[in-house]
Amino acid sequence: MTIRQPCPPAPGPLEAYCAAFDGCFRTLAQRRGLREYLTGLLLPRDRNKTLTALAGAEPVVGAQGAAVQRLQFFLSEAAWEASALTAQRIAQLVADPFTAPHAEGVLVLDDTGDRKDGAAIAHVARQYLGSVGKIDNGIVAVTSLWADARVYYPLDFEPYTTAGRLPQGKQDPAFRTKPQIALALVERARATGIPFRAVVADSAYGENLELERTLMRAHIPHVLAHRGAVGRCWAPADQAHSFVEAIETLVPADWVRVVRQFRDGRTETWWAAELCFGGYGSTRATRAVVATTDRDTLPALSTWYLTTNLSVADAPLAEVVRLYGLRVWVEEGYKRVKGELGWADFQVRSDRAIRRHWALVCCAFCFCWWHEGRPGPSPSDASTPAVSASHALGAASVTESSPTRGENQRAGPPARPRRVRRAALARRAATRPRVARAVVVARAAHALVERLEHGAPAAGRRRAPASSDQRHRARPVRPDLTDHR
Repeated sequence: MTIRQPCPPAPGPLEAYCAAFDGCFRTLAQRRGLREYLTGLLLPRDRNKTLTALAGAEPVVGAQGAAVQRLQFFLSEAAWEASALTAQRIAQLVADPFTAPHAEGVLVLDDTGDRKDGAAIAHVARQYLGSVGKIDNGIVAVTSLWADARVYYPLDFEPYTTAGRLPQGKQDPAFRTKPQIALALVERARATGIPFRAVVADSAYGENLELERTLMRAHIPHVLAHRGAVGRCWAPADQAHSFVEAIETLVPADWVRVVRQFRDGRTETWWAAELCFGGYGSTRATRAVVATTDRDTLPALSTWYLTTNLSVADAPLAEVVRLYGLRVWVEEGYKRVKGELGWADFQVRSDRAIRRHWALVCCAFCFCWWHEGRPGPSPSDASTPAVSASHALGAASVTESSPTRGENQRAGPPARPRRVRRAALARRAATRPRVARAVVVARAAHALVERLEHGAPAAGRRRAPASSDQRHRARPVRPDLTDHR
């Protein structure tokens, strides 16, 4: 049997994390590609995390460089499976006491969409994109996420293919709706042995009768959101047909005070009540619950209309509110994988390459929790001086057309000529590139975890969707890196 050749190690703590995935790759080049790709995702960048950015190369001329082409082959052509990588990642999360799922957490179902141009990219079509709040050309993924009050991480994902991209449209055997994909993700989580208190989803999935009935038939506990004014049943004209109409029949004694406590120590008073209308009731198979911050005005952004198959004995009103309140972490997760780790920054076209990119992004996300759970001093307390991402990339990233960020910001004696400064910087970076990259990766992971733990908004304080001129726009590439002047 051929002895496996050693792979150049990844920076700092990332090497120990990557070593657990070596069994998913058959060649040295693939194992090296994993380390280079995750390092690029975790290092801070001034531009979108395309392949050239991950390799630290100039985006036009540098695209033909060996480092970029190596990552391109690793992502698009190399013989490895994204599903095996995901299975190993989940197994590692389950085995780690810091991230091990337990029966008090929730399984959150949701989907996310991002703009993509053209029609040559797999799964891209005109459809509703939640990130922009309208129908546009883009790609959508249905995802599952495990969360409790302390930690949260993505479990699995599946791209959604619109009927228009299939030969027989909605009659095509390959066509699946988003709720059907979500149900498949629930079954994957159960097959893997992931424990959870309930499946949680917003009204986009709660309004789907097929999903709700399938969960009921399988006796899977769930808490699903609904639109309050939409009729939920057939009933005589003088009886309630919707959540809003049922609330009108409540008296003050029906409301129960619920105190929600958030991670930063804040508390918030909510009010919850059982509703009885149609087939719903506290003594029936499915309960209807309303939870709000103001029982008089029922503000739209902080009022939940929920159904659950958990009994009153198993889940009183405070528990139902707690379970659905954990759904906010899926929004925070999307913010991190998109804003920090480049979920939508891929520049590949095939279904296989897209799935691989998403699997690697999820690995980078989970590395941050893995690193946070390791014993030892915090990266923010490390004695090694701070090194910027551009410095950490070594001499290869210091060129006449690409000035290093921050080099002119330090006060001191008159600066030496630019060419001399850059040559000296290149020599320093070349002498300790691995130490620099290790520090940056460790600190980037620690900083991301701090945002993961403290960045989520209170569920009752959600902001209204941003207008088109307020949405986040990617920062442009510096003019000295392009042909545009």
